[in-house]
Amino acid sequence: MDLGIAGRTAIVCGGSAGLGRGAATALARDGVVTFIAARDKDRLENAAAEIAADTGGTIHPVVADVTTDAGREALLAACPKPDILINNAGGPPPGDFRSWSREDWIKALDANMLSAIMLIKATIDGMIERRFGRIVNITSHMVKQPVGILGLSNGARSGLTGFVGGLARDVARHGVTVNNVLPGQFDTDRLRSNHQKFSSARKIDYEQFRNQMREQIPAQRFGEPAEFGAMCAFLCSVHCGYVTGQNILLDGGQYPGLL
Repeated sequence: MDLGIAGRTAIVCGGSAGLGRGAATALARDGVVTFIAARDKDRLENAAAEIAADTGGTIHPVVADVTTDAGREALLAACPKPDILINNAGGPPPGDFRSWSREDWIKALDANMLSAIMLIKATIDGMIERRFGRIVNITSHMVKQPVGILGLSNGARSGLTGFVGGLARDVARHGVTVNNVLPGQFDTDRLRSNHQKFSSARKIDYEQFRNQMREQIPAQRFGEPAEFGAMCAFLCSVHCGYVTGQNILLDGGQYPGLL
């Protein structure tokens, strides 16, 4: 399918690895000029080169920590007028809420709520003026099915979800859509790291724990970043102008509810 976005310009946060890289790869493959942001210079530049080689697309790496004002300024200086914005940041660590300080909460909000809102604020008026814009926020399936030990992530990402719900309806008439994609268990470095922590805490063999997690998913496997990226790219396409304010769940059928 031709997504109709060749020649458009995109910002992808956290684009050097995992789900962000999956999104960047899918957009580049469809001819989108893609700026990927991450903190690790070597990893970022390697990812940019690999994505370009794989897709034939144009990839611009931007070293930036988007949870900071300086990082966002650097990213927007490199790409001031994106047609597409993919917000993405790794979640905070798991734990017991009794041990979290105010600073822990502020850090989580900065990473998983406020940084996305600040980038939206900086780019959405340009999208409105150009009568085209696609904003996709990568959040988490925990927004629909919270787990206590991931309370920092649950809280921050739910806050972003609430904000987007109102914003999406305000800008839809201008050809700008805002959606959230909620990943379940995708086979990324982040997931493997969490599985290592959980298996150690429960004194269970790592591979045994991974198998237990797979068995809880109706698809009987973890997701692949490439298929996640394909959904992001589709939401950014000309075919999705009537899809906005939605929370798209990609979890292999693990969430048991109807809504």
